[in-house]
Amino acid sequence: MNTKLLGSSLIISGTALGAGMLAIPMVLAQFGLWYGTLLMIFICFGTTYAALLLLEATLKTGSGLGLNSIARQTLGKPGQFVTNLLLYALLICLLMAYILGAADLLGQFTSFIGLDVSLKHSQIAFTLVSGIIIACGTGAVDKLNRLLFFVMIISLGLSLLILLPDFKVVNIAHIVNSDKVDLIKTSAVLFTSFGFMVVIPSLVAYNHEADDKQLRNMIIIGSMIPLICYLCWLFAVVGNLRPDQLGEFSNVSELILAFGDSSPWIGTILSVFTGLALLTSFFGVAMSLYNQNRDTFGQNRVVTYVLTFILPLTGALLAADKFLAVLSYAGIILVFLAVFVPLAMVYVVRSQNMESKRYKAEGGNIMLLFSLGFGAFLIASQLI
Repeated sequence: MNTKLLGSSLIISGTALGAGMLAIPMVLAQFGLWYGTLLMIFICFGTTYAALLLLEATLKTGSGLGLNSIARQTLGKPGQFVTNLLLYALLICLLMAYILGAADLLGQFTSFIGLDVSLKHSQIAFTLVSGIIIACGTGAVDKLNRLLFFVMIISLGLSLLILLPDFKVVNIAHIVNSDKVDLIKTSAVLFTSFGFMVVIPSLVAYNHEADDKQLRNMIIIGSMIPLICYLCWLFAVVGNLRPDQLGEFSNVSELILAFGDSSPWIGTILSVFTGLALLTSFFGVAMSLYNQNRDTFGQNRVVTYVLTFILPLTGALLAADKFLAVLSYAGIILVFLAVFVPLAMVYVVRSQNMESKRYKAEGGNIMLLFSLGFGAFLIASQLI
């Protein structure tokens, strides 16, 4: 795999490694390591296969940068409308959340160096500067994301090394909550934590010279990196915290504070990791929305830049204290967009025998039925 494809895999990984990195232990640790691991692997497998279905649809339609063209060719105008509605709802919601989170971190940093910058100005500054990077193209995002991802992985490695001396093997088998229904309810958090499929059409266009096998491997590698990171972090949390602590955390700050006895540096390192994870996720989501707008409206870079960031920034400025509740619906949107839409696209391209020599996701009709059942399982887990 060349550096361009590797960088693309890291964009996939960086898009997935957002808030879920620290949220996963808070929802899974109470169920013990083994059950949490099995559910996470199942979610990762289902999400990766859905991404491969989207890859198949993208390659066989020979479409442009966004889902708009792919949906138009496979699902017609009604399907195109529904796909665009779901995609814009998801991406704008996520970008609003990332702007709010990044502005908060930026405000903390400016206060640390003695500057008094308001939250509103932090939001505007972050959006304008990061938006310029997105407008420079996928290549610019790729190169910057490699650097950020490298630092992010170092931060995770340092955290694990600091926590290793206090690791207790006996904690691994301990289960605080044995309710399997409660475990299944966490599927929404896990699925959102592997939600990288929005970047696939952009990366296929970026790697236009790659063959189908290389693109397939790009997706698989990109999805395996978050799985390994999530499992390592879950392993560290379960092994380092007392069993009675595992079900008590209500936010990330409490989780980080619980590790304060291990090292005075752990909070700083985890804050760096959290900031970088948020930033790489922002780049992946913003790149997807930018390319979707280019594909849909066909405008120049300046107009596309404004179209991409005006709504997320406005929403972040006007609804900062109300928006987080909206994120609870993002999981359901993502199920339809990341599972059912690619499934419908592939069903159409296979029935119409579009570009039959291009990549075909493995498993045939059995795996299509699996993907349908996987989507139904995710919806059911959020409606229990």
